[in-house]
Amino acid sequence: MLQSIRDRSRSWGAKIIVAAVVVTMALFGIESLVGLFGGGGDEVAKVNGQTITRQELEMEVQRAIRSGQVPPEQERALRGQVLDEMIGERLLLTFAEDGGLYLSDEQLDQVIVTLPEFQDQRGRFDTELFRNRLASAGFTPNSFRAALRVDLKRQQLQQGLAVSDFVLDSEREALASLQRQVRSFRYYVLGAEELDEPVKVSDADLEAYYQENRERYQRPEQVRLEYVIVDRQQMAEQVDVDEEAIRQAWEERGRDADRRVSHIMVTFDGERSRDEAVARLEEVRERLADGESFEDLALQYSDDPSTAEQGGDLGMISRGFFGDAFDEAAFALSPGQVSGIVETDNGLHLVKVTELDQAPLEEVRDDLARGLALEQVNDEYNRRVQALIDESFAADDLASVADSLSLELHESDWVSRDGGDGVLSEPGVMSEAFSEDVLVEGFNSEVIELDEDRRMVLRVAGHREATVLPLDEVRERVAAAVEQRKQREALLDVARQRVERLRDGEELDLDWQQVEQATRQQDNVPRSVLQTAFRLPHPQGDEAVYGHTSDSERVTLIALDSVGAGEVDEQTEAFVARMAQQLRAQAAIQGLRNHLRETAEIERY
Repeated sequence: MLQSIRDRSRSWGAKIIVAAVVVTMALFGIESLVGLFGGGGDEVAKVNGQTITRQELEMEVQRAIRSGQVPPEQERALRGQVLDEMIGERLLLTFAEDGGLYLSDEQLDQVIVTLPEFQDQRGRFDTELFRNRLASAGFTPNSFRAALRVDLKRQQLQQGLAVSDFVLDSEREALASLQRQVRSFRYYVLGAEELDEPVKVSDADLEAYYQENRERYQRPEQVRLEYVIVDRQQMAEQVDVDEEAIRQAWEERGRDADRRVSHIMVTFDGERSRDEAVARLEEVRERLADGESFEDLALQYSDDPSTAEQGGDLGMISRGFFGDAFDEAAFALSPGQVSGIVETDNGLHLVKVTELDQAPLEEVRDDLARGLALEQVNDEYNRRVQALIDESFAADDLASVADSLSLELHESDWVSRDGGDGVLSEPGVMSEAFSEDVLVEGFNSEVIELDEDRRMVLRVAGHREATVLPLDEVRERVAAAVEQRKQREALLDVARQRVERLRDGEELDLDWQQVEQATRQQDNVPRSVLQTAFRLPHPQGDEAVYGHTSDSERVTLIALDSVGAGEVDEQTEAFVARMAQQLRAQAAIQGLRNHLRETAEIERY
């Protein structure tokens, strides 16, 4: 509820907390949640003399944790971030109230009745829905109004700051001019062959780099897993399906397949009685039995002028096209068969099926066989799954479960919470592996539903905590990183020297790559090269301007040859202008936040 009001007005940490309100309070009301922590209102901070209590902080932290968006092991780090956010929000609110920002009860009521969370399917405010939603979220109407009033005051302040900032026409035009600008330049990527000699990496270099970048060589917490899987598809592969059953399944599928039909229709009214119409179609049936073609007889006998000349062809139909009686006849026929007399609202018909919209048996034989096999093993699959549930719950290992159910006991390599390959990358597997019952207590997991055909149970066979790997284990990785860094530094020296020579007018034999009339959004040029080319000063006359750039992959020389005005793109320029306005507004808000912090009296306990 509050999230929609706070949109774009708070940091990600606060948004997580606000988004968690309904989820976390569905089981715990605000009063009960506060009561969990006791402490009688211990102070955790003071902001210009106003207290933030431990209860208030814990309420926000627990909302984030219970929402599932923040892992419990990050609670300590989260608590500090939440407190910092609460201090900032308290400063903004006090500033707004000191500035005389006001929100009347009528304005507050108007906001509440327009919130979609409290509206029925017809878009009208529903009092009962309002109270039920608040109750499930742990709010009373008064406590919700108080929280909403605080949010709206804060939003009012931020919107005021945003709209008070503006961009001059001259600034907007300058920005548009820069946005549409095009540049022509050349670039040359330096390689290891540019160096006089290969870089050398000493043991001291390795040790120094390793100590500076130990966080890069951490091994996360890992487990080795044992697991068993009951796989319906695998069970079905062991079943031999009878050829006659496959044919019957194909024919059964064909009974509902779309089909091409033709008909001969005879009407009866004042000029022809129903008995005469029946006699006319019986005559057609006799001639069909004598071998005459349905198409010729349709042209001669049918009272449907739109199809008679096409041999009675109605085209491809699905069930429901012509009513129950027609469907019953048409979908009971195989290709080439003709129905008995069928009566509909339009008259009497003879119906012939000429084609089925169905793949030949040979094309779908494997799919049909697989489906029949799955049906045959379904009961056995369900029995084995139930046995897996029962036996894995009671067993102290998985090997005995695998033996009892004739399942293969799989063993994984070391894997982290991010998961491994294959089945270990399936949703829910690693969260179960690192759950308290499985990891800490050592139990078999609950049965994990991988998909409709597979059920899995796992067990932790080994566990190791997160640690920094010793240098000997990561020596090759460290050596590669050190070599890359030293080579990059050496190439930067080469680049600086060559830029100086080029600026002095020396011609260098370089295989430049030419880029003509590039825009700032050019997508076929390395990003660092494009950005540097647009930062270089304008060339004077025919003299190129030289520079260099580097990123994690390359060191590059750049020669800027010309700068052009480019073409007007109103859509892009309007977008850039909006983004610039938003950035200025955000900067104004952040500037106020910084000022309030710098001038406030803040005490943390």
